[in-house]
Formats: sequence, C-alpha cells, structure tokens
Amino acid sequence: MLSLSLNGSWRLFYHPEDGPLPATSAELSQAGWPSIEAQVPGNVELDLMRAGLADDPFYDRNLYDFRKYEFYQWWFERDFDAPAECAGKKCALVFEGIDTYAEVFLNDMKLGEADNMFIAHEFDATAALRPGETNTLRVRIRSALNEARKQDFPAMLIGCEGSDEYTRIRKPASSFGWDIMPRLLSAGLWRGVRLEAREATRLTQVYIAPIRADAASARLACRVRFETDDPFIEGYSVRVRGRCGDSSFDREKKLLFVSGGFDIDVSAPKLWWPAGYGEQNLYDTTVTLLKDGLPVDESRLRVGLRRFNIEQVMKPGDAGEFRITCNGVPILAKGANWVPMDALHSRDAGRVDAALALFRDCGCNIVRCWGGNVYEDHRFFDLCDEYGVMVWQDFAMACAVYPTDPAFAAALEREAVSVVRKLRNHPSILLWAGDNECDEGQVGRGYPTDANRYNPLTREVLPRVVSMNDPWRVFLPSSPYIPEGIARYDVPEQHNWGARAYFKDDFYKHSRAHFISECGYHGCPAVSSLKKFIPGEKLTPWLNNDSWDTHDTDYLPKGRRGYSRIRLMHDQVGIFFGHAPEDLSRFSRLSQIVQAEAKKFFVERTRLKKWRRTGVIWWNMIDGWPQISDAVVDYYGVKKLAYHYIRRVQRPVCLMMDELVDWTHAVVLGNDSRESHAVAWRVEDGDTGETLLSGETLSPANENVEVGAIRELAGAQKLYVLRWTVDGVEYANHYLSGFPAFDADTVLRRVEVIRALPEPFEWDE
Repeated sequence: MLSLSLNGSWRLFYHPEDGPLPATSAELSQAGWPSIEAQVPGNVELDLMRAGLADDPFYDRNLYDFRKYEFYQWWFERDFDAPAECAGKKCALVFEGIDTYAEVFLNDMKLGEADNMFIAHEFDATAALRPGETNTLRVRIRSALNEARKQDFPAMLIGCEGSDEYTRIRKPASSFGWDIMPRLLSAGLWRGVRLEAREATRLTQVYIAPIRADAASARLACRVRFETDDPFIEGYSVRVRGRCGDSSFDREKKLLFVSGGFDIDVSAPKLWWPAGYGEQNLYDTTVTLLKDGLPVDESRLRVGLRRFNIEQVMKPGDAGEFRITCNGVPILAKGANWVPMDALHSRDAGRVDAALALFRDCGCNIVRCWGGNVYEDHRFFDLCDEYGVMVWQDFAMACAVYPTDPAFAAALEREAVSVVRKLRNHPSILLWAGDNECDEGQVGRGYPTDANRYNPLTREVLPRVVSMNDPWRVFLPSSPYIPEGIARYDVPEQHNWGARAYFKDDFYKHSRAHFISECGYHGCPAVSSLKKFIPGEKLTPWLNNDSWDTHDTDYLPKGRRGYSRIRLMHDQVGIFFGHAPEDLSRFSRLSQIVQAEAKKFFVERTRLKKWRRTGVIWWNMIDGWPQISDAVVDYYGVKKLAYHYIRRVQRPVCLMMDELVDWTHAVVLGNDSRESHAVAWRVEDGDTGETLLSGETLSPANENVEVGAIRELAGAQKLYVLRWTVDGVEYANHYLSGFPAFDADTVLRRVEVIRALPEPFEWDE
C-alpha cells in the first residue's frame, strides 16, 4: 500500500461565524479572509501564537483571550503532488483526528463530513484525485459551540462545571473547562493526515484474543475480515504466525467468505503479566491473507498471552468485591489516573513517552484513562504492553447526563466501534468502562423512581459494542458503577475524594471501598515552575489571586466554583503544621510534604488491607497544563516530593508500618509478586539511627506477613526508618507517627534523612 503523509505546513483562513460565510472553495477565495501558516498536526491556538496574533494561553490570565475563537470558522488548505502510482487504485484520504465539525474538499469536490474529534475519518478520494498532478485539499471546520447551539437540550441533560454544551459535542469534556483543565475549545487537524492508495484485495480487520491462558497452555481466538473485487471468493486463506523467543504458534485456514476465524492452541506459553508479577512476553505475530498460496496482504501485531478477569460482587462493605486476576492470579493494582497530556491535544503525542516512563519508574502496574480525555493512540498502548501497565479505558464521557436520543446513541456507537476495533489487540487493556462518574452524578438527585436514572448508553449501546467487537474483555458500565437498586454510594469500586481535609481522617482511614479508582491530594508545584506561568508580581499572596485561581483551574468568566483547591491546599498545610507560612518557597515545600505523606498513606493503606482492598489508582501522575493540582509531576516534568515517596512504597516487596492500634504499630512486610523472597529487614529510629526491631523473614508470594510491632504512645511524633534487603539490594521506606500539628523545621530536617535513604533523590525548589 502506498502512503503519502500530508503533515507539515498548511494555509489557515479564519473568521467569526457571522454574516455571509463561504460554503465552497471558490467562495473562500472571494471572501478575503485573513490567513496564516498552520502546522498539521496542530491546534489553531498554536498557529495564532506562531503568527504573533495571540499570547500563550498557559501564561497568567491569557486563557480568557481565547473565548472569542470559540465562535470562529477555520479553513485549512494545502497543495500536494499525487504520485502517478495512484492511478487505477482505490485512494483514500485518512484524517487521524479532526477537531471537530468539518467538510473535506479535494480539487473542489466535496468528499464528506466529520463530526467527532475522537476517531479517525476516511474519505474516498478516488474520483477527485489527479494522479501525477498537483492537487488542492481543503478542510472547513465549523464552530463546535455554534453547532451545539442547534441541538436540543432536554431538562435532564446536564454537564459539569456549568457546561451543558459538551454533552452534545464529541470533544473531550475537559476542554470545556474542568478543575484540571482550562477551557480551550480548540479546532484543527490535531492528528496526522495521509493519502493512501490501496490494493483491491486487503485485510480490513484482524482480531486476536486470548480466551484461556495458564502455565500449561493458552488458546487464542482469531478473526479476520477482508475485502476484494474478485467476482468469486476462491483460493483465499489466512495464516497466523507468532513467535516469542523459543515459543511459537502457526496455523492456516481456508476462507470461503470475506470473514472467518479459528482458534489456536499454544503449549507451554510465555505469558504476559502486569508489572511486578512477571515478564511482559509479547509474540511478534503476522496475519497473512493468501490467494492461491501467495501473500496478498498482511497485518503485524504483538500478542500477549494472558487472561484477565474481575471478581465483582455488587454488595456494600465487606460483602462486596472488586478484584483483578491475571492468568488466575489475584493482582494488587497500584497506579495512577491518566489525564490529558496537554490542553492542546496535538502536543499529546510528544509527551506520552516521558509520561509513561514515570509510570514504569514509579512501579505502577495500572493506569486508568479517564473519561474526560481523548483516546490515546497506539504508541501509548504499545508502551503499556511493554511495561506491564494494565489499562483501564473509560469511554469518553464524564460527570454528566448525556443525551439518549437515537441520533446521539448512534453516533456514540460508531465512535465506540471505531475505538474498540482500533485498540482491542493490545494485551494491556484490562477493561472498557462506560464513563466517568455519570452513575454517581445521578444518585441522590431525588428522582421518583430508579428508572429515571436508567442510562441506555452504558447499559445497552456500549456493552453491545464491546460484546460484538471484543467479547473476551470486561465491560464496566461506569466508574464507579452504581447499579439500579442501589441508592447510595456504597459500592466496591469508589472514587474517594470526600472533604479533602486531614488525609488520615476516618473518611480515608476507614473507607469501605474495595478498589479505589480515584483518590488525590493537593501539592504545590516547585517555585521554579510557578514562575513559568504566574508573573513575578502575582506570585504572592496566593489566596484570592486571579492568576493563581486561573490555574486552580477555575474559569473565572463563568464565576468561581463552590470550592477553591488553592484554599484546600493552604488549609491542608495548616492542618498538618498548625499554620501556613506566607513565604512562597517554604509554603511550596511544606505543601509537597503534606501531599507526599497523604499519597504514601493511600498506597500503604491499600497494601496493608490486602485483600480487603484490592487496588488504588491515585490521582494523578502528571499535569496537562501548568496548574495547582493533585499531580505528583508538574506540567514541566518537575517531580514533587510525592513522586519519590510513592516510588518507594510501590515496590513489589515493601516494609510498612500500620496505624497505631491500642499501644502498637504493626510492622508488615508486603509482597505483591508471584515469588517468595527471603528478606532481611530492620526498623530504626530516624533521628538517632538506633535499631528498634530487626529480623529475617520469608516473604510469601502475593501476601502480607506481620513481622513485629513497635510499642508507642499515642500522639508521639517520631520518624521511623524501615530498611529491607531483597536479592542483595537494599530498599527503604519511612513512617511519621503522631498527630498534627507537626513542627515544620523538624519535619523538613527529617525529609533530608528520608531523601538520603537507599534510592536517594533530589527535591526541586
């Protein structure tokens, strides 16, 4: 197949959608609209900035200057030379991402329209293309907000942050303004564009799914779909070959129709495991379509032999269950939520590798792709396949009541089919979830019957898509899933936010959740980062400061939301240390200490209550724009203290101290792996270095063992250093005992002790 990239420099025409508007290329030429150079992939904001027509929306309050562009129309144009080899072939223009409502013209012939930012769009260009000549491609993108104005908004339909419009537009909810993202209703060709000249006979779908996997054997279900212009379907077959080291599989089957399939058995397979539980074995696999024994097309992919399951019991408290198993082994999940990599999504791809390297370094074995985001591209999933990071993938709906009319349901179904078929072969995908917090938003709204909150999108449309296109993978209707008949938020999987007061309050300490798929705590960025997006004269005071609030994120033209995350962060410092200092550098460091202790506590609490708790996906790893947030790495890649603390407590084998019960802190050796280990360990007084407890213990595979206890007076504020050695490598953790308020200078001094422990780290200011 011949493929020509159309990325790079384009021409961009722009104008408010007011008065007579060009509907054709000829009318555009007569309109006299201003134009600038544009980059594809790209966003119009970036083009305006490069042309000197707009300032960086990420700096200070510049964000609000972009409101007017929500009502603009944009025309993208470029010329290209079509290869002569395209003659006689079926040609398609492929747009991997168009934001959002668009019409595509090639040589003044309209090829079709797009209305969904999330998925790729293909247009048949055969009739319009001029092989061997210069061709002109134009894309008109209409205002998404104006398109939403044309839609119906029934009484029950409601969006988050006062933005009903996003429920009708297939753009990420967070781009309309969120507590973690700015309102930037961008437009553009945000992913790549290419021309493809295709053979008449080709594979169009390949699906390979493990339906059984253990140490003895594995079975793969294989399905293919192809197209051909042959008048008779004769002589076709499909061959599937895969190899991983010295393990392989190979099978061929005759095809009597354009679709077909078969199963493949693999003896003594090399299994794929989540990080910490084993290797991430991947079979390099080739699926070949043959005609009379000769190859005519092929598809290459990497297959992971593994079988996921989720033991789910929808009952309150200890009667419930939400436990992941892989290849029959229960997995304690530890990881972070994945939010937009950038508010301007054309820059997402350039940030994925570094962000996932953080997950790998931090010992994460799961990532939850949050429903207010876009769907990531193959590169993200390729790395998760390699790193052993299980992917919890939400469909792109968040915190709203979405329309259920037939037109919207059909559009969502087309989107879901496209996404599932694109990504389903990645072994890292654990489950598909219908949305983020849409069930939760419906509970307690006072409807007269449960039927009023019934959601056919996540009870009918999406499960139908998954069952038809990826039948061996789990579908979860919502996160958290609150079935009809349950009238309160007491389900096995929960988002634990609460009042966000002291992180050891009863809300966190005694959560009834089995699996916590969101849980965060604020931490101020380093001062060096703050100076990059807040002007020097606005750095203090940080309370009631419009520049800080803009990066709260609070979209001030809407009016302030009901709570300030900056005030929460300020008060969290006050709880822990008795007061919040006025010096910014000191405040930033104290805030990061509080966040670090909180996030460490959330992970340790999950591990210490294994298997009463079965996983924690904390919020979140890295910011998608410069802001004050729960992220442990800021937008510029600067790690907060919490990152380093989490990295230590997410080791597969970890020594931990539990909370005080009666007179004692239990000392627990946790093992989240499939191997038992001989462990030498000791607990020291962090101030004096005195050994308080030590021993050698066999750490059983995938279980906790209590190795001792330390007697302590309630409220005594001490630093304990916990050290352990596995396979000749020393690791360390720490525990701060006592109740707030803590003396800030004492804790800062103790942080220096903590930093110097095995696997020492720097702490940016």
